[in-house]
Amino acid sequence: MMYDKIKELAKKKGVSINKMEKDLEFGSSTISKWSKSIPSADKLKKVADYLEVDMNELLEDKQTTH
Repeated sequence: MMYDKIKELAKKKGVSINKMEKDLEFGSSTISKWSKSIPSADKLKKVADYLEVDMNELLEDKQTTH
């Protein structure tokens, strides 16, 4: 799931989801809600840039990676 991927990448970067939301000026729990909904492309792009990854990496399903 996308949320799990974001959480994993944030952890590697040493940043909490909460801090990321504040830094990106998102509402509280915005990213957490992505476990049940799909974010807008602009928000996803901001998260990808923040985590220094390609948007496609956030969209990849772990089961389909090689």
